[in-house]
Amino acid sequence: MKQIAFIFPGQGAQYIGMGKEFYNNFRVAKEVFEEADDTLRFSISSLCFQGPEEELRLTENTQPAILTTSIAALKVLQTEKGIDPQFAAGHSLGEYSALVASGGLTFSEAVQTVRLRGKFMQEAVPVGEGAMAAILGMEREEVEKLCEEAGDQEVLSPANFNCPGQIVIAGHSKAVQRAIERVKQDGKRAVLLPVSAPFHSPLMKPAGARLEKVLEEISVKDLNVPVVTNVEAEINTSKEKVKALLVAQVSSPVRWEESMRRMIKEGIEKVLEIGPGKVLSGLMKRIDPNVGTANLEDLQSLKKISY
Repeated sequence: MKQIAFIFPGQGAQYIGMGKEFYNNFRVAKEVFEEADDTLRFSISSLCFQGPEEELRLTENTQPAILTTSIAALKVLQTEKGIDPQFAAGHSLGEYSALVASGGLTFSEAVQTVRLRGKFMQEAVPVGEGAMAAILGMEREEVEKLCEEAGDQEVLSPANFNCPGQIVIAGHSKAVQRAIERVKQDGKRAVLLPVSAPFHSPLMKPAGARLEKVLEEISVKDLNVPVVTNVEAEINTSKEKVKALLVAQVSSPVRWEESMRRMIKEGIEKVLEIGPGKVLSGLMKRIDPNVGTANLEDLQSLKKISY
């Protein structure tokens, strides 16, 4: 039996129609969407299935929508295939899906929390004042130096260490723009991302403070599956550490490449991306092409999964 990790996508993976096939074909998936609708007191399921896209793209909607779709897919996997992972991890928002998969958070508490998390993150910085950009083909040290130089008294820092040659930066809009211009002058590539706030930068600290109060009301259970966390890129089995790590995660960089390498060091041979899209599978191919990848988001991908 291969050593396997479950990995869960974050914001940006959403699309209209996600989860609909599972909802229509599996009772366990339908129950997840119904629980989300009841908990949030509006139909997140119809937003996932029909849109409109501009509503789905709002951070406070995107986050619970992706979480719900991911957990619905997870339930289908568990009932149809009975696969148990050795580790779980999630990219940013996806860490909440990983914690639900590990037993640390209940689904209803997680979906409520990420709805508020999205709201807090959006409200932390006025629209237009923050931005994010993907820097392609540059090393970590080069990007850190770029942030120092282009920051020029404004906030600018690495936000996601995704894979070799792909690092996302975040901060004040003008600082991000200066960084993009410098990168292009050097003949490298930089792409402004279509996001509404500078996620995983120090500008998100007010969101973290508000999130901390919400998390105080939640009781974290024992983690049945170890979770590799974004903040430390280390294996966590302690329920006592979960809340502080989730608060820090909002304004800290997502150390995704290191997280994946940490699991590989533990002997992981395959990752299964659960939820909308294949972004994380693509990143893994660049981190270590020897690790097998598969994704689960619809009936077609479900048929392909075999261990």
